[in-house]
Amino acid sequence: MAVVTLTGRRAARAHPWMRFAARRLGGLVVGLAVLLVATFLMVHLIPGDPVRNVVGLNAKPQDVERIKAALGLNLPLGEQFLRYVTGLFTGDLGISLRTRIPVSTVVTSGLAASGSLAAVAFLAVMVIAVPLGMAVGVATARGRHRGLHTAFTAVTGLFASIPGFLLAVGLVYFLAVANPWLPVSGRAGWHSYLMPTIALAVAPIAGLSRIVRSQTAVVLGEDYLRTAHSKQLPGRLLYLRHTLPNLLTATLTIGGMLLPGLLGGAVIIENVFNWPGIGTQVVLAVTGNDFPVAQTIILILGAAVLIVNAAVDLIIAAVDPRSTLKED
Repeated sequence: MAVVTLTGRRAARAHPWMRFAARRLGGLVVGLAVLLVATFLMVHLIPGDPVRNVVGLNAKPQDVERIKAALGLNLPLGEQFLRYVTGLFTGDLGISLRTRIPVSTVVTSGLAASGSLAAVAFLAVMVIAVPLGMAVGVATARGRHRGLHTAFTAVTGLFASIPGFLLAVGLVYFLAVANPWLPVSGRAGWHSYLMPTIALAVAPIAGLSRIVRSQTAVVLGEDYLRTAHSKQLPGRLLYLRHTLPNLLTATLTIGGMLLPGLLGGAVIIENVFNWPGIGTQVVLAVTGNDFPVAQTIILILGAAVLIVNAAVDLIIAAVDPRSTLKED
């Protein structure tokens, strides 16, 4: 037993990434547990009777009790929580009070639509922002092309400050109402993704490209890159092999923050374009007091943020071991 323990300790010291991963995954489990408890208590913190808020004040008492029994709200709090957790693992998320269909069906359809939109927007952000920021960073390095630097800063600052919903309304007017080039709303074909994707991606593209430009300028000022530049290495070798890898840490960090933000930002954007995603579903659930649906969507969005952040931390630690916290 002593030999096994000693070997395990040596392995942990030899693989700091594994130790970091274990600590980060432990934090993820704790975060998910806190989120689970918070979403469960959300129903019990709603002022008044949540069932009465749905069925109305004139509903018969026996109808109210029947709905409470169906939802398990007449059970002791501990038993309700156990039933809630069990339902999450078995796929039994309850019944929507608004549509009377399973919550899993409502959320699954909305999650597929929102996930595809967020993925397309995230891909657009990374494909445009990273090359753009790096190109401007290279062009303006060491004080060159000050006019380009000023124009880039002004334009990206402007686009980063435009609220997504305001841009969405403008896109609908100019590209669908005044000029009927694109569908006003709905999800039907690749062209229906264009306006929602633009509305979601413009501000993140502007923000991320500014960060990449700044980081590129910093990296190009490092001694090893100045040495490589003095040796007149080809641009492809200098920028792609030596510069780009050193931008990965900052880019992955910001990118990991963007994906949950895009998914959350869809809550507003989807309502402008009548996109059948979880953004539309959560608005309908909140306005209709459909707490089983709202509860599930909040849990999914919160879990997505925690899981994506943990995954990004692990990827960054693997790419750049210097980012891991040292432990003795």
